Amino acid sequence: MKRREFLKRSTLAAGMISASAIAEKVRAMGNKNNTAQESMKEPGKLPTRQYGKSDVRLSVIGFGGIVVMGSGQEHANKLVSEAFERGVNYYDVAPSYGKGEAEIKLGPALEPYRKKSFLACKTTRRWYKGARKEFEQSLERLKTDYFDLYQLHAITDVKEDVDTAFSKNGAMKLLLEARKAGKIRHLGFSAHSHEAALAAMDRYDFDSILFPVNFANYYKGGFGSEVIEAAKKKGVAILALKMFARQKWPKDAPLRETYSKCWYQPITEREQAKLAMAFTLSQPVTAAVPPGDENLFRLAMDLAMEYEPITPAQTEKVKALAMDLNPIFEHKKA
Repeated sequence: MKRREFLKRSTLAAGMISASAIAEKVRAMGNKNNTAQESMKEPGKLPTRQYGKSDVRLSVIGFGGIVVMGSGQEHANKLVSEAFERGVNYYDVAPSYGKGEAEIKLGPALEPYRKKSFLACKTTRRWYKGARKEFEQSLERLKTDYFDLYQLHAITDVKEDVDTAFSKNGAMKLLLEARKAGKIRHLGFSAHSHEAALAAMDRYDFDSILFPVNFANYYKGGFGSEVIEAAKKKGVAILALKMFARQKWPKDAPLRETYSKCWYQPITEREQAKLAMAFTLSQPVTAAVPPGDENLFRLAMDLAMEYEPITPAQTEKVKALAMDLNPIFEHKKA
């Protein structure tokens, strides 16, 4: 073989080996990361992930409006400012939180950061007239002229919630009108049942679903996997609830008054909370909204800075932990 031909073949072979190695590395990364999108992290800030099919990136930890309930306005301002400085750009609230108090406090607190944040709100109303009134009231309280995300709130029953909202004069009529008018940028819903969540995704191409993604529900209660898979298949972004839920409050449980904003017993121990977060953020979710307790919200931000995808050994730990708990949601198959 001539020297020139030998060098040419050697160069081609080296290139093929290099390309093969790179491809294998990419496949390995893909297998390791089963989240919605690979997280991106800016030094000193929370990681972000892509929101569904859009070009929007959300912080992996969201700010739940319940956090500011019961706070004076000055303290609420400080909480939102602290969260924003740490990289939180996703804020979620509803008019039902504290009979409107959460919106009233969050509006002024978020106002300096509104244009750089992703504000999500909801309606519990299932009919057009009630939804419109609630929608306009929320805009006023939150000192904004649009929502980045607006959601049907807490749909549970297919007939009462989903069928009604999608009826001729249902709430979806308002959501679609407001989106067309530029007052809503993305549409979604929150759900606490498999049946309602699956029915809603079959009725409309929603941008996201706000849904409990929790280790105890998943492993002990059989709750979540079917909805997660359906959302993933349809390209619907998943925003996670109840990440730090431990179980239903046991009778006479200690700390119940301390965590009065939680209707369930939360995980408060750091290492268990880290495991719970590893489970939730390793699912195909964009972001998680922690409990409305101020201390647990700060814990979530701290742990998110250390987040790594769950390992097989950690998975076995959370499975074992789940078996001893009384999960807040269960799915009983027919």
